[in-house]
Amino acid sequence: MVGEITLDGSPPLLASAVVASAAPDEWWAYPVRKRRPATATDSSPARWSGARSSEVTSMAWFVLVVSGLLETAWAVALDRSAGFSRPLPSVVFVVTLVLSMLGLGYALREIPVGTGYAVWVGIGVVGTALVGMVALGESASLPRIGCLLLVVAGVVGLKLFH
Repeated sequence: MVGEITLDGSPPLLASAVVASAAPDEWWAYPVRKRRPATATDSSPARWSGARSSEVTSMAWFVLVVSGLLETAWAVALDRSAGFSRPLPSVVFVVTLVLSMLGLGYALREIPVGTGYAVWVGIGVVGTALVGMVALGESASLPRIGCLLLVVAGVVGLKLFH
């Protein structure tokens, strides 16, 4: 304990008192982003298009689904690229990856990150597994299909309870 200092150079007891009294807007405080309905003065997509908040949220969900499908495309292209040794699948991988990430980023402006990311991954997982089973000769066993149905149920549940 003697000679112990903290990251900011103060003695331990003083440091804990400083942290306990820190205002929420201090640089070390975790920023909490609260979503609210879009208004005409926001810099949100609703302001740009004149759309209502529900229309913007619907568009965000549509973009999220398309981005999830693009995740399937880049996963399959990554497999087909054979370690980036084949040019066309490698280019398809990069393009679909970038588009998928841009869509996810757009959708997360309106959809909470926990829900949006889980739905995006779920669509990608199910889509990639289905492509593997149907087109690439992967196993289509009953337990595997059952697990995919559980993922689909989780994605639908996240959308319904959003």
